[in-house]
Amino acid sequence: MRVYIEFMADNINTVFEHELKRLEQRVDALVRVCDQLQDENRSLKQRQDVLTAERANLLQKNEQVRARVEAMIGRLKAMEQGT
Repeated sequence: MRVYIEFMADNINTVFEHELKRLEQRVDALVRVCDQLQDENRSLKQRQDVLTAERANLLQKNEQVRARVEAMIGRLKAMEQGT
């Protein structure tokens, strides 16, 4: 009977160790995924900052071009009325 109890205890310990290792592997995999997601998130935020700055620059250039075109139209109308 004692041998059977020791066998069962060893078997339970083996199962427990196996499940613990499996859980450890899953936790390690989750940590890797979290690290990857943090890196990706950081990269996306940097890209968003770059795109936001580019957009602001393009809006400013667009406004400058619009002002120049309006000024040219004004000069053309003035020339047309002067002749």
